[in-house]
Amino acid sequence: MTKKERYNKVIEYFIENNPLAATELDYVNPYQLLVAVILSAQCTDKRVNVITQDLFVQYPDVESLARAEIVDIYEFIKSCSYPNNKAKHLSGMAKMLVSDFNSVVPEDIDELQRLPGVGRKTANVIASVVFNKPAMAVDTHVFRVSARIGLTTNSKTPLETERQLVKNIPEEMIPLAHHWLILHGRYVCLARKPKCDECGITELCKYYAKINKKK
Repeated sequence: MTKKERYNKVIEYFIENNPLAATELDYVNPYQLLVAVILSAQCTDKRVNVITQDLFVQYPDVESLARAEIVDIYEFIKSCSYPNNKAKHLSGMAKMLVSDFNSVVPEDIDELQRLPGVGRKTANVIASVVFNKPAMAVDTHVFRVSARIGLTTNSKTPLETERQLVKNIPEEMIPLAHHWLILHGRYVCLARKPKCDECGITELCKYYAKINKKK
């Protein structure tokens, strides 16, 4: 099977089986998604959604978050991972959005990465989910799943994975494909013990072929 054939078949499978894949983070506007994605680093979406319920009541917009003291932000997010750093990032992000971007979350990936706490992955999530741009955010799930299936080859970094995926997935499908790979990694292609018996693309998967060859 050629790489192009593998990509086509994987895309066909997910179009049929998960056509409405979307982020599991709760949000109603770009500001809220940006906060949620910053909080989601090394933290589950479920936990982030619990945290943001009260956080967004207290800080409903970027201006109110920009006025908040870091110690007060910390009290709302202390149950997530790395709360000290994330409280500082949220404060700095909000202040910069107000001062440099007129309180509007930018569409441009480079401009997004100027914000404290926003790396390339977070910037790609915002560009993809909010603005439907052909940006591929590579987290641990995307990195693992794309390599196991055989969509990427010899990729050593998230950026290499991103470039290979963007090169081979039709531009209009990239925002959706991002969610396909994340959700597949979160619920089926688990890191330690993938649920190959529940997977619908084993016939396309290089990892599955490899482990069955060993058996």
